[in-house]
Formats: sequence, C-alpha cells, structure tokens
Amino acid sequence: MTLLAFLGFLELSIADILDIILLGLIIFFLFKWIRGTSAMSIFIAIVSLYLIRVVVGAFNMRLMTAIMDMVLDVGVLALIVIFQPEIRKFLIRLGNKYMSSARGQKLLNRILGGGKTAKSSSEEVNDLTEACRRMSEDKTGALIVIAHNTPLDDIISTGDRLDAKIHRRLIMNLFFKNSPLHDGAVVISGGRIVAARCTLPITEKKNIPAKFGMRHKAAIGITEETDADAIVVSEETGNISFVKSGEVTPINNINELKLLLNTSFGE
Repeated sequence: MTLLAFLGFLELSIADILDIILLGLIIFFLFKWIRGTSAMSIFIAIVSLYLIRVVVGAFNMRLMTAIMDMVLDVGVLALIVIFQPEIRKFLIRLGNKYMSSARGQKLLNRILGGGKTAKSSSEEVNDLTEACRRMSEDKTGALIVIAHNTPLDDIISTGDRLDAKIHRRLIMNLFFKNSPLHDGAVVISGGRIVAARCTLPITEKKNIPAKFGMRHKAAIGITEETDADAIVVSEETGNISFVKSGEVTPINNINELKLLLNTSFGE
C-alpha cells in the first residue's frame, strides 16, 4: 500500500484537481486579505487545527478525530463572532465593487425604482474648493466626505444632521476650531451638506506614513469601506489631501483639487 493510497488520495479526477485549486485560491486571497492584521494569528491557529484533524483522521484516531471535529464545529461559530468586522468589510467591499459599476447601478435602480443622485453644480464645486484653500492657508483642520452610491446612514447617524447648500462660508464655519461641530467629518450627499461632526471608521493599515494623523486614517477608512471620496486638510501643515479607495493623493495645486472634485461629483 502506497502512502497516497493510505491517505486516500490515490485516485484524482478533474473535479478533485479543480477543488484543490479553488481551495488554494481561497486560502491565498484570505491570507492576503488579513495579512498584517490581528486576525492573522487566529487564521494560522485555525489552519493548524485543521491540519491536525486531517492527520488524526488519516491515521484513524477515532477519539482525537471526534474531539477535533467538535472543536472545529464550535470554531465556526466563534469565527463569525471574532471576524465579524472583517467579514462586514469584505462584504461591503464586494458589494461596492459591483454596485459602483454601471451595470450594477442600473440593476439597483431598476429593482428599487431609483434614479441618479443629484449632482453638484460647478458653483458648489468652486465653493468647496475655495473653502479648502482658505482652511489650508489658515491651517484649519478639516475632513469632508463625498458620498456616492453606498448609503452612509450609519455614518450620518453618528453626527448632527443638516440639510444645507454647499457654501464656502458654511464649510469654514463648521470646521472653525471654536465651533461645536468642528470635531469630526462633514458628509456631502446629493449635492448638499447632510451632516457634520460625524465619526468615521479608522483604517487598520499598518503602513500608514507617520505624517498622517487621525483625519487621514479616518479618510482612508471610510474610502476603504465605501465608494465615498474624502478631502483632508491638515491642521499641522495645512496640506490638502484627496482620498479615494484608500489611496491618498497630495494636492500640490488648488486646481488639482478642483479637477478631482469635478470628477468625484460627476460620478
């Protein structure tokens, strides 16, 4: 009896090979997804337990097999609880990736009967750009989120709801250091300012440059979890950054920001 026959893998069909390849791909992308996070050590422990289960099953150790089966069965429920934030982020990213496409948005509008969201005019883009320029000159910290297709109701509910037209003076007053609404993010949706003092999720990335503060980390976090864009004005340096899909783009010229905003509002 060969070793392969002993382990039960003597006969391999095309379906078995595809099964192995798909499992390998799932493990690879799962490893890539949680690499650098606290979930990595848990993932390694689970893989180790599964390998032990395979070995004891191959040697027909009935007691150990029963124990490992029980541990792994209970572990599935524990995983759902432990990895709840990661699972939520994965599903949100998966949904956003599809719904941000033209086909996905068309399907959503057909099912829900919705249409395109209101777009901002060039005047409102100019006001937002000018407000960022002035706050940059005054070194007034600011964090502005521009919503697209992903609903931000959970984010909006953490702050104070508004329903105001985009205007440079209003935005500057919201982020004025003595204003009660300056601490947090302003959310713009449908061409209007819908909320202020909102709390955003913080990114779990470990390779964030030291020069980036909590505003940048929050902007990266919200753009990772949703299809929203974000603008950050640094309180320390006055530098402006545009954040999209978790990637930070430093703004060297105010016209660059205007072009990015025109693209963002035009989506």
